Amino acid sequence: MSDEGEPSGAGRAATDGGHAHEFPPTSSVRRWLVTTNHKDVGILYVVTSLFFLVFGGVLALLMRLQLWSPGADVLSAVSYNQAVSAHGLIMIFWFLSPFAFGFANYVVPLQIGAKDLAFPRLNALSYWLYLFSGLLLGVSFFQGGTFAGGWTMYAPLNVPVYTPNVGASTAVLALILFVASVTVSSVNFLTTMHRMRAEGMTLRRMPLFSWTILLTVWMMLFAFAALLAALLILASDRLLGTTYFSAKAGGSLLWAHLFWFFGHPEVYIVFFPALGVMAETFQTFTGRRIVGRKWFIAAMVLVALQSFLVWMHHMFLTGINLEIKTLFMATTIGISLPFDLMVFALIYTMIKGKIRFTTPFLFSFGALLLFILGGITGVFLGAVVLDYEFRGTYWVVAHFHYVMVAGVTALVGGLYYWFPKMTGKMYDRLLGKLHFAIYFVGFNLLYFPMFLAWETPRRDFVYDAAFVTEHRVATVGAFLLGASFLVMFYNLSTSLVAGDDAEDNPWEYSRTTEWALPSPPPLENFPKVPSFASGSLRFGRGAADGGEVGSTSTTRPSSEQRSDGGLAANATPVAQATGSAHPTGHGADHASVWPFVVGLASFFALLGVSGFKTGTLAPGVGGVLAMASLTFGTALGGYALVSMAREQFTVESGPFGESWPFAGVENTKLGVWIFLASDVVLFGAFVGSYVFIRVAHGWQEWHDLVPAAHVPLPGLINTYLLLTSSFSVVLALVAAERGSRWGLVGSLATTFALGVAFLVNKAMEWQHLFHVHSEAFPHGWELGTNVASSTFYLTTGLHGAHVAVGLLISLYLLVRAWNGAYLDDERPVEYFGLYWHFVDIVWLFLFPLFYIL
Repeated sequence: MSDEGEPSGAGRAATDGGHAHEFPPTSSVRRWLVTTNHKDVGILYVVTSLFFLVFGGVLALLMRLQLWSPGADVLSAVSYNQAVSAHGLIMIFWFLSPFAFGFANYVVPLQIGAKDLAFPRLNALSYWLYLFSGLLLGVSFFQGGTFAGGWTMYAPLNVPVYTPNVGASTAVLALILFVASVTVSSVNFLTTMHRMRAEGMTLRRMPLFSWTILLTVWMMLFAFAALLAALLILASDRLLGTTYFSAKAGGSLLWAHLFWFFGHPEVYIVFFPALGVMAETFQTFTGRRIVGRKWFIAAMVLVALQSFLVWMHHMFLTGINLEIKTLFMATTIGISLPFDLMVFALIYTMIKGKIRFTTPFLFSFGALLLFILGGITGVFLGAVVLDYEFRGTYWVVAHFHYVMVAGVTALVGGLYYWFPKMTGKMYDRLLGKLHFAIYFVGFNLLYFPMFLAWETPRRDFVYDAAFVTEHRVATVGAFLLGASFLVMFYNLSTSLVAGDDAEDNPWEYSRTTEWALPSPPPLENFPKVPSFASGSLRFGRGAADGGEVGSTSTTRPSSEQRSDGGLAANATPVAQATGSAHPTGHGADHASVWPFVVGLASFFALLGVSGFKTGTLAPGVGGVLAMASLTFGTALGGYALVSMAREQFTVESGPFGESWPFAGVENTKLGVWIFLASDVVLFGAFVGSYVFIRVAHGWQEWHDLVPAAHVPLPGLINTYLLLTSSFSVVLALVAAERGSRWGLVGSLATTFALGVAFLVNKAMEWQHLFHVHSEAFPHGWELGTNVASSTFYLTTGLHGAHVAVGLLISLYLLVRAWNGAYLDDERPVEYFGLYWHFVDIVWLFLFPLFYIL
């Protein structure tokens, strides 16, 4: 076994378009460009997120230098606003969640007994989209300055009148690309965790860290879809000239609703993985199973559901009536109660166990202390009367960081906890504890004085001179906190190069399956097929032995699996227990360069899009470069997607055990359903935005904003076209099932033709409306004419984009069907049908809303 956890000797063979080649070692740059293995992707996430930690941290230190005295001139006013905005965006989006999901990528498949995630290439794609979205944000600093309207991007500060820089538009596009990464990852993790668990690994037995990731990903699926809607509308306002968020009636409030419907679940999206780390480390270093485990899980489920019902407590200062404010004050207080249960469960676990003050435990325990203070101070903000006083002050800044950076504290503990497993090396324990001491002191010196100086207005570097002492103490604390990470980087880097070899299980009372594997684990994770059916970890015969999936070994390894999904104390690695550490199964398929290429293409395409303003490119060289970047990125992306679709890449599909509630749904179909669930929220947010703006303007008065030429007939024709195309997709599936090649080709061709007819009819309608000339609309009815035209064109345009994507897929299927594909496996046609039917159903809602009512 090599240090990288690969089979000894030559690397595994991988396939690329059917041609075998050696899977490169970890010392090769090529390995990291082509890998799709979940452990490699996890390491990439961790390392990249730590880079963004430094990026955001440097911006924070610049801000603290500016706050050394009131009105200091370290940064200009605009530069300070950019630093504040970018710091918040980077830490929330590009550091916190990706840092946690680095561990999730690495650990969750090991904990649930899976060899990899359900869709390995999509896992790699999610990473590359994440990386290039962060690079795109970095580029925005060099385009006249990045976004400067605060990380919450409140309207109308987010429209070009107030933030006119090209870089501000690029920052919005970077966030859109990041959300695309999150969506791909969410679909992948949900499919994996519901369909790829080993035999006997029921939801009840699943480890607590995996539970937190499962709930986090469900929240991400819906919350980020709402954010995507907000960002797409904002990008349209900035690039195409629509007028959603500059609308006098409801524009600013609409952004607040969309953003905070995402924003409050995001708090728990960030904190839940940290909570999972705390639960795992508390169990390991107290030697005690978490007290009230089933109630702990129930509390997390309740918080995940409630997180979508409290968003308006961020909007108490708006014009919402008092009854609604009171209702959301009650839901805010209500969501704190399950957290009380979880906090007491962790405390009682410590009381009933025997604490071992290791570095991971110190960080987890410190996180608990910080979170308790952050939670208590947050209850103040949940009260309407107190929120009127505290909103917009440093009380909010301090509370927010005591919650969010408490999550960081636990995740740093997770880094120390899993570092031996991921690297095979042990960190320096003394330096680890020194890191915690400096970190904890620096943290409290930085953030606690903000409670004392709470009357300081947030996002403003000019403050009352009475608070100079508090701000200077906070600045010292900031640099101390930053210095603590230098200790961590030194510790981990030197340990990686010259540290002591770690035992496969360095923790005496570790409870989860990853500690039963070598450090680092082999490429294929498990030597043979894992099973938890008997209540203990057993192994069936591997594929190389001719064994069947789910068969169990008669030899019981000494590393036993507890009924709660945890390993018994003093576990022995299964590789030693079974006498084999060589992977079996699908290990030949871990390499694909196309996810990287798609990410690169997305970067160039969106960089080109950032050059647009009110639908036109900037004149001169800038416009030419933007068009060149857009063309290159689009062409490269199209080629990469087709190549990835044609690439031979096989993975095990599951299920291997209990997969409730999706036991009868194949992996790809489940992935499509999950994606469509997020798309429901996306379209729901667009439709809700239209209804909200229209009600704010006046439902009947809305007709004054619409020309008489906007008649129902084009929409009615398109309704018939789409309904007919859905019928032809059904015929295509029937033809494939019956083995009728020409029936399949003809039905797909009919679907394609009807979809093209839909878009042509839509284009003719738009062209007509653009050139309507009347007394009320002397310049036509264009995207930016009024808010009614903006909502019509953007919402139906989003639907048209879905139709266009469907046409590209159908064209690909048509070409393949012409060559005889899908007659022996009709599933791709079925999956396309699910998407196409969804697009048609959406139109059945849009037609009456925009053409009749």
